[in-house]
Amino acid sequence: MDAFPYESAPTYVLRDRDATYGDEFTRRIADMGIREVLIARRAPWQNPFAERLIGSIRRECLDHVIVLNERHLRRLLRAYLAYYDTVRPHQALNNTSPLPRNVQPPTRGPIVAIPQVGGLHHRYQSAA
Repeated sequence: MDAFPYESAPTYVLRDRDATYGDEFTRRIADMGIREVLIARRAPWQNPFAERLIGSIRRECLDHVIVLNERHLRRLLRAYLAYYDTVRPHQALNNTSPLPRNVQPPTRGPIVAIPQVGGLHHRYQSAA
């Protein structure tokens, strides 16, 4: 139980039926008292967390660019995920980001737009 200190182990794990999860994985989580919940076969929409992130990446990033090659795609995804974690507002977090920034009072000066994700999105802050 060293993987989950202070008795913080989850009660269940939601996973797909990928072959990379073998019998050893199933045995280990059962030994930790974690219940395994499998989504239906060929039904990726049953994992709402992954589907929400994939949908956001598609709608807010990939639908607006032509991907040139794998290196370009990786660069776009890195930039988008940095934006997603540090700038993008999340409704579930009261419209703040997972890594919140300090609120800047309007008296600090004019507001400037800082391009993010190659100019697809912007971060706004005081110029001062």
